[in-house]
Amino acid sequence: MSRSRRKTPIRGITTAESEKKDKHIAHKKFRRRMKTSLILKSEAGQVLPEMREISDVWTMSKDGKKYFDPKKYPKLMRK
Repeated sequence: MSRSRRKTPIRGITTAESEKKDKHIAHKKFRRRMKTSLILKSEAGQVLPEMREISDVWTMSKDGKKYFDPKKYPKLMRK
């Protein structure tokens, strides 16, 4: 699509294009831990796990996103 452009000038900080593998692994761990905690729910006062306890966003491929100047870097506005 030659006319396809970004609307918001924001990109990932590193060269990794996606965090698909990292997210896949994190969700797999979360589902496994949730399943085992629901089976062992017979214990009183057991709390279900949260996603933040299992995976850390800082260990994934990208370190977040950052705004850039679209006039200075027009090639980054292409999809």
